[in-house]
Amino acid sequence: MQHTTEPRAALPAARLALVADRSPHVRAHARVPGLLEGVRRHEDLLADAYWVPTEEAAAPGRLDGFDGVWLMPGSPYRSEAGALAAVRTARTRGVPFLGTCGGFQHALLEFARGVCGLSEARHGESDPDAEEPLIAPLACSLVGHEGEIRCTPGSLAARVLGTERRIERYHCSYGPAPEAAGLLEGRGLRFTGHDEQGRVRVAELEGHPFFLATLFQPELADGPRPHPVVRAFTGAAADRAAGRTAAAPEPVR
Repeated sequence: MQHTTEPRAALPAARLALVADRSPHVRAHARVPGLLEGVRRHEDLLADAYWVPTEEAAAPGRLDGFDGVWLMPGSPYRSEAGALAAVRTARTRGVPFLGTCGGFQHALLEFARGVCGLSEARHGESDPDAEEPLIAPLACSLVGHEGEIRCTPGSLAARVLGTERRIERYHCSYGPAPEAAGLLEGRGLRFTGHDEQGRVRVAELEGHPFFLATLFQPELADGPRPHPVVRAFTGAAADRAAGRTAAAPEPVR
């Protein structure tokens, strides 16, 4: 039997919510148009990206209708509540989610409060007086640094990156406190990427269509093709867009 496959570029464009306080001074923000153009050119994936400031993301219904939510670098965000609302919307509705750098940090914070019942979990950047913050200053800043990531075999991270070891770029000064893994694992969140010292650098959510958070910034990777994390996230959003279109009722004639 002969099968035909519709080109992915012929499918409806995925609607992506880029949640962050957009700034020309944040390199990750400036690189997004080029990344999505690269995904279109190399992967035949179309995406319409919409910037959603964190203050707007907190409004009920603001993220409705999106096929993917990308909580981008640029913390401290103007609205922590908006950043957490973006994570919660994607987590609870099965919307593909990508959190990078500050997005990774707030994904952990939202899970701690929303799933683990740790209502007092704090981010040390926005709450510097917190005695035991869940997200704390790193012992050594990773601003401008590169480091090796080791992925758990069989994890989403390993499948997306295509290898169990990879060098990635960072631009951050905060990360999960040493005790974070013990507090958050066992409720569906998995830490599947670590640095050479075993410190958490990647998290994913079991049973979710696509939920990946990285302390490193895939936006900063060089090369002719966009980083595989960006490609995988856009692909997951495109699959959701295709499913949404297929499920739409035909017009009455």
